[in-house]
This record gives sequence, structure tokens and C-alpha cells, in this order.
Amino acid sequence: MDEKFVFNGIFAIMWIEYLWESYLTYRQHLVYKTVKNVPPELSDNINEDTFQKSRAYALDKSYFSMVKGLYSITLSSAMIWFYLQFHFWEYSKQLLSSLHLPMNELLISCAFMIVTNSINMVVHMPLSVYTTFVLEEKHGFNKQTVGFFIKDQIKSFLVSSAIMVPLTAMAIYIIQIGGDYFFVYLWGFAMIVLLFLMTIYPDYIAPIFDKYTPLPEGELKTNIEKLAEELKFPLYKLYLVEGSKRSVHSNAYFYGFFKNKRIVLFDTLLKDKSKDDDKGCENDEILAVLSHEFGHWQYNHVAKNILITQVNLFFQFFAFGFLFKYPVLYQAFNFHNEQPIIIGLIIILQFVFSPYHTITSFFMTMLSRKFEFQADFYAKSLGKADYLKKALIKLHKDNLNFPVYDWLYSAWNHSHPPILERLEALKKDE
Repeated sequence: MDEKFVFNGIFAIMWIEYLWESYLTYRQHLVYKTVKNVPPELSDNINEDTFQKSRAYALDKSYFSMVKGLYSITLSSAMIWFYLQFHFWEYSKQLLSSLHLPMNELLISCAFMIVTNSINMVVHMPLSVYTTFVLEEKHGFNKQTVGFFIKDQIKSFLVSSAIMVPLTAMAIYIIQIGGDYFFVYLWGFAMIVLLFLMTIYPDYIAPIFDKYTPLPEGELKTNIEKLAEELKFPLYKLYLVEGSKRSVHSNAYFYGFFKNKRIVLFDTLLKDKSKDDDKGCENDEILAVLSHEFGHWQYNHVAKNILITQVNLFFQFFAFGFLFKYPVLYQAFNFHNEQPIIIGLIIILQFVFSPYHTITSFFMTMLSRKFEFQADFYAKSLGKADYLKKALIKLHKDNLNFPVYDWLYSAWNHSHPPILERLEALKKDE
């Protein structure tokens, strides 16, 4: 196996995956083009005007998805073809030299992370701008001002850099000093970091971007607390996030470990009594949505996902321990005189493992769909089926989600089953 074989293999795999994704996107695009009437199952709940709006939104997103896919594969191809990773690494050395900083692998790697993050932000900015101020704006979802958007992008860059740079440096240090079994220590470090970030993110990181306030006293809060008590759900706090400053899309979720569970509701999920429209959910519908979330807790879905993630990480680090010393992998990316660990991580975990990621992602999608059905059935067991169906339909309407999907596209891409499948499943045994 020589460097040309590795180079061509990685390049071919990347394009095969792109063509496969493009094929699936095209299949779904044909559905958007050909399905022009409300499905009979939803004819009593979604009017023709809403359906046509969702269809127009879906078509616009589909066209943009094709452009974005072509843009991304062009950038990735350029990255490999012109050895840009090598040039960014050399530039990082020059940057340290100009700042009169020590020239060692850890500092060069930190500079490399900042350089690549900066370039990624710049090259992907046109896509973000178009998504927010053209696509979402056209269909009535964007609520961001230009100033809000700019501040959001800056905060996102600074926060991600502040987290990723020291973590990457620590991972490299562990690999340097860990000996033959460094992958065990690296896995332990990754597990601690994952649990730590899952713990602090909602309380300390998420509020940097959105405003979180306690859910106001009232009937909804009382009913949520009563339901949580009946199910012995260890509810610690109830939050309302001001997502309406960013978008009118809605959501709800819970987080936290052991006896410290928090529930977060987007303000766009709640019905605004002051507005004369049908957007948002009634209290009973919100309780049904939360019953679904309680189902995830009851069946330990989060813990199961964490366990699978950790097993997967261990396998990848174990394989990395065998592969990262092969010079040919680095030579394929024009690194002939050195083998930086961070470059090895990128080559192996991003490129060499790409087919593995694709396959595991598909199986995780299948598992996620199973979990969603289980959570729906749990809500149904609590007598919330009718309200859950109403909530699903309302959220579908409010978010202008298209209800019909190509089976293969959906199976590959949707971690949540399409609405027609969920409604049909909830009808069983009625």
C-alpha cells in the first residue's frame, strides 16, 4: 500500500458517499415535485394553503441542499487535492514563529485548530447567511437581525474554540505520554469530557446564545409538576427558552443526570393567547409532548445512547492506536518529514473511518426511530395518544414540515419517523 493508493482510496470514498447522498436527495426531491395534494390521513387537519406552503418550503430546502452538497464536496476535494491540511500546518508554524512562541507539536496543533476553525467559519458563512436571511426569511421563520446573527456567529466561534482547542491539546498530550495503551486513557478522558459537557452545557453554555428563564407560575407549570410527580420523574427545574428571537421553530427537551432533571420548553411551543392564530400547543398537548419525553427517560434511551457512543469511541481509539504510526497515511497528505498527531486524528477518524461512520450512523438512525416509537407508546399508555397526535400535527403545521417522504431517503436520514408513520402507530389497538 503506497501513498497514491491511500490518496485515491480516500478521494473515491468521499465521492461515492456524496453521490449516494445526492441520489437520496434526488429521490426525495421527486416526492416534493409529484405529491401535490394533502394526504388523506391529514385532510381533516391540514388545509390546502398550509400544505402548499410546506411543499414550497420543502422544495426550496431541497434545491438548496443540492447546492450545499456540491459546495461541500468541492471544498473537501480541494482540501485533499491541494494538500490544504499540510499548508495550514505550515502556516500555523509561521504564525507561532511570528509571535515568538515555542515551536512544539502541542502549540502548533493549537494554532492549527484556530486556523482551520477560522477558515471553516469563513467558507461556510455564505451558506449560513443564505439559510437564515433568504431561505428561512422567505418562509417566515427567521427572526434574527443582522446584528444578532453576527454576534451569534462570533460567540459560536469563540465558545467552540475555547472548548475544542484545550481539549484537542489534552488529547494529543495523552497520546504522546500514554505509551502502548494510550487509547484506554484517551477513551477515559473522552468519556469524562462528554459527561462533563452534557452537565454544564444547558446551564453555562446554552444561555450564552439564548435566554433561559423559569417557567412562569400557572396552570401549565402546575400540571407538568403534577405529571412528573405521578411518574416519579426527578424534576428539578422548568425552563422557558426565548427561541423566538432566533426562529419560530419550536422544540422541547429534558436534560440532567440522576435526581437533577430539567425540562426546557421553547416559547414558540406555547400558544400565544394574545395572537389571533393557531400556532403553538394547548396545555394538554404540551403535556402529551412531555409524556413522550418522559418515555425516553423511562426506557433509559439517553443512557443507552451514551453507552453505545462510548463503545464506539473505544473501538475508534483502539483502531487509531494501530494506524496512526503508518507513514504512508501522512505521506498521502504531503506530510513526508513529520507525523503530527492531530493530522493523524483527522486522516484516520475523518477520512479512513468515513465508511464506518456512514454505516454506524445508519444503524443509530434505525435505533433512534425505534426509541421514538417507544416514547410515543409510553405517552399513549398514559392516555395521551389523542393529545399527542394533535400536538404532532400542530408542530408539523407550525414548522411547515412536509408530511410525505421517500422510504429510502427517510430510512437513511430521519432519526424521527415521519408523521404519517407515527400517527399510524398511535392508532394501533385503538
